[in-house]
Amino acid sequence: MSVRSRSVAVAAVALLATLVARPVSAHVDYVTEDSGDPLDAVAFTVEVLSDPFNAAVFAGSGLLAVAGLAAYLWVRPTILDVVVLRETLAGYADLVPWMLRLAVGLPLVGAGFQGYLFAPTLSFDPSASPLLRVLFIGLGFFVLFGLATRIVSTVGLVTYAWVFLAVDPGVVIAMEYVPALVALVLLGGGRPSADDMLLEVASTPGSYYGRIDPVHHLKAFLDETTVPLSRYVPTVLRVGMGVTFVYLGLIEKLADPGRALLVVEKYDLTSVVPVDPGLWVVGAGVTEIAVGLALIVGFFTRGAAALSFVLFTTTLFGLPDDPVLAHVALFGMASAVFTLGSGPLAFDRWVGRPALDDESVIPAD
Repeated sequence: MSVRSRSVAVAAVALLATLVARPVSAHVDYVTEDSGDPLDAVAFTVEVLSDPFNAAVFAGSGLLAVAGLAAYLWVRPTILDVVVLRETLAGYADLVPWMLRLAVGLPLVGAGFQGYLFAPTLSFDPSASPLLRVLFIGLGFFVLFGLATRIVSTVGLVTYAWVFLAVDPGVVIAMEYVPALVALVLLGGGRPSADDMLLEVASTPGSYYGRIDPVHHLKAFLDETTVPLSRYVPTVLRVGMGVTFVYLGLIEKLADPGRALLVVEKYDLTSVVPVDPGLWVVGAGVTEIAVGLALIVGFFTRGAAALSFVLFTTTLFGLPDDPVLAHVALFGMASAVFTLGSGPLAFDRWVGRPALDDESVIPAD
């Protein structure tokens, strides 16, 4: 079989596995108001997989996914397109802070105007809490402009911790803010940003602004101090995103099948893929956990990030009342992980293979 034929076959297998086990990747709490019938999670899963047809579809989808992944890892070093894509993405690394600022700043502004604490399920009355509203809008705009990015991101992390500890631990449903803000603390505003622009003007000898802005010395110091840590940003992002996926699959799907079944029923998902509703829930949960674990350990990282981006997009088109702003941070994180790859401390670094004309090992992400 030629390389082109093998590539087409692998793509077809991956697409089939994705369609068969496509999960309901939305936050269940965002699209349901009722908690559903109380169901024992373990008994529910056992009952679903006890059906021979469900078991065959579930096992077959898993085997197809594993076989497709193994085939891709085998032929990948012979595909020039992948090498060129990796090199192109490496040139976008300096834009990652900008991606993350957009992904975090926009939903924070939206949270302030609409009146919720990070997650749409944690609402507050903006007219009764004007300072809280100003806080979220201010955080969002400062992050968007890239002004005092590290300081503002730290304030954002402290605010998230306050909501979690003092207001409602349910804010964990929006945990994607944490790795994104940590990454901005390490990277700063990047380019383009107000921080970079003001630093350039202030550090130029003879500039008027440089005489009245003592803060640019702190900015330069922080840039130099965080350089050694910035290499771990891909690790922070992929692990944070992976934990989010595991939470979606384990806590919102497998551990709460009653509410997940409501989503399947509400959007008539069995008409999209005609399988048992219980298999939808189990398949969604297991798939999201698998994607999450792959991101956490750093295995097939860019592939997992690309798949997650497709799932988020499918969710927005398939679930019309799912709050768009609630997923913007996840979109940004997926884009950043796809751009940066696995980074250090990743399994991809151990399973890479040499490219065609280069003996150096290329990671498998």
